Amino acid sequence: MFRVGLTGGIASGKTAVANLFATHGVPVIDTDIIAREVVEPGQPALATVVDAFGTGVLAADGRLDRPRLRERIFGDAEARRRLEAILHPAIRAEMERQSRAAGGPYQVLVIPLLVEGGRQNHINRVLVVDVPEATQIERLVRRDGVSRDQAEAALRAQASRDARLAFADDVIENAGDLAALEKRVAKLHGDYLRRAGA
Repeated sequence: MFRVGLTGGIASGKTAVANLFATHGVPVIDTDIIAREVVEPGQPALATVVDAFGTGVLAADGRLDRPRLRERIFGDAEARRRLEAILHPAIRAEMERQSRAAGGPYQVLVIPLLVEGGRQNHINRVLVVDVPEATQIERLVRRDGVSRDQAEAALRAQASRDARLAFADDVIENAGDLAALEKRVAKLHGDYLRRAGA
């Protein structure tokens, strides 16, 4: 299966790009969605997270309290690594399961931390959605209602823009309008169809 790893910084527009690929009939597997599913009540990963971080990371309804957990790991690199060691294998396994079931001419795997995790042999092309950091900060403040400082801290916790661009096989600039984005996705779709058939 020919797979495109779609990545980009926080608030770069990965979802918008993934949705446009989906309009072309391409299966899209989003690890952000999977990351939420693997910590639903009753899932083994949630129990392991609670074992590692305590019941304080749970909301009253027994679900993971994401903001509280985020606060807990945000400035603590060791805690973040511990959480990733729990979640990443569960996310990868579910992504593989969904990929096997999805079929399609090729697949788009949305993996926000693809650059941080290093090139993986199950990805044929890396597509980076890119915007200026100032745009990311503006979008984060507007979208998530966080402070400018929190938005900047979120950017610092990820790979740098330069590192993402150096990692990319293909880049979509997403600072323009939707029509430009649609045109770029359509062009890449044609390219990926050719590559997948090769």
